[in-house]
Amino acid sequence: MTDQPYQPYQGRQGYQGYDEGYDPHAGQQGYDPHAGQQGYDEQQAQLQYTQQWQGQTWETGVQPPVAAQDPAETAYLPPQTGQTPAPAYASGPPPQHHGHHEPQGHHGHHGPQTQAAPAGAPADDSGYGPATLAGNARITDAQRARLEGRSPIIEPGMQPAALTAVLGLLLSGAAAVGSYALLVPLVVLQAVTAAGWFRLNGMWPARQGIALAFLGALVSDAALLVAGRDHAPAAILGTLGVWVLLCLVLQLRSHADPDERMYGLMATVASSALAVLATGHLGADPDAVTVGAAAVAVAILARALPLPTPASVVVALLAGAGAGIAVGGMTGVGSSGALLGAGAAVCALIGHRVASYDYPSRFVHFTAGVALPLAAAAPAVYLLGRALV
Repeated sequence: MTDQPYQPYQGRQGYQGYDEGYDPHAGQQGYDPHAGQQGYDEQQAQLQYTQQWQGQTWETGVQPPVAAQDPAETAYLPPQTGQTPAPAYASGPPPQHHGHHEPQGHHGHHGPQTQAAPAGAPADDSGYGPATLAGNARITDAQRARLEGRSPIIEPGMQPAALTAVLGLLLSGAAAVGSYALLVPLVVLQAVTAAGWFRLNGMWPARQGIALAFLGALVSDAALLVAGRDHAPAAILGTLGVWVLLCLVLQLRSHADPDERMYGLMATVASSALAVLATGHLGADPDAVTVGAAAVAVAILARALPLPTPASVVVALLAGAGAGIAVGGMTGVGSSGALLGAGAAVCALIGHRVASYDYPSRFVHFTAGVALPLAAAAPAVYLLGRALV
């Protein structure tokens, strides 16, 4: 069989080469005995080139084969509007039905057809809906909690509270020893405060901002040690003013977008302010630091107990006041330790609340959740210590 169309026999005019070579009695002039075979070969060669080549060519042998795509990946899923969408086919127009219709699945060679998932389909294990070409908004856990009427707050828990209590007891014991002994746990507190605030704001890694805030805290500590406790407000506020100006100049030299530049400026200034204000433990009276740090440690542990939030807050304040009375009786603060302990506990609970906001990660709980209660209590310890001791 050939690919040439059928032609009727037309005598010697259609096959001159073959007939002239075959019939020696044709009586034509210039008879060539090889002319018939030559014409036949030329005809077969022409027929060969008109046939379709079905072997392995260079393109099919060298080029990698195209993998068949899953129709579900290429299917168009319209936006979910609450109505059940029509089926979307993977490729090509929808099939046209001729004659009788057979249910799909009776023959295994039929290609799969993909339909769009209805609007009420459950989400997958990741918590997100199915991805579509039309887009599928992904909301955070805090936004989902607000939409469902729940509180976007997750408290750090017992482990960060235990670390806060350990650091608070170290501050309380070191303050009774001396200023330079107090400097060691204070520097740790300031470093964790600088890193925790940046991570709480979703900016990580932010090594330059963390280093700048921590350097400001070290400068504040050095200035206070040089100036003395009597000049603690000047040393702390002076360092804070210089550092805010430095942060502003560095952000103005940045080539980032204006929104990112402003966001980075606010985060750097807030982190530097918290780290510098923690120097208040170094500038306060040693007995006040001993009472206030112990009160914070006890209050945070009481706050982490598995109680309802209002009851937990009340228990934490009472525990802080009781710790102030107990430690104050051992130092020289006396009964005034109850007010000092309660004030420090209030500031510590504020810092604890800030570290719990907007579904923070586990790393936030072990940085901001540990450091913010003690850093926020530093101004109260300094002011109440100056007033009561």
